[in-house]
Amino acid sequence: HPFRGVVFDVDPSFGNTEEWYQSIPEDSRPSKDQPYYHLLAEAETTYYVAYVSEQNLVADPSGEPVEHPEVHDMFGEFNDGRYALHGALN
Repeated sequence: HPFRGVVFDVDPSFGNTEEWYQSIPEDSRPSKDQPYYHLLAEAETTYYVAYVSEQNLVADPSGEPVEHPEVHDMFGEFNDGRYALHGALN
């Protein structure tokens, strides 16, 4: 999937709606029995919050910050390829 993002929360297993899960094509639907990550995501022309299964995460080797407008509200400075979370969400 052509987007980058910053993880800001994790569910130990699937925690979204059944409607959302069923909207994924069956041949590419990930297992519910794995961690799912909440990301502040950016694509070429838009920003959004993504919900991504662990099996679909890929490390971003660019070392570049993400430009999502909510990143600065949730995180501190971007240092050494990482953001520090301002505080715990859960």
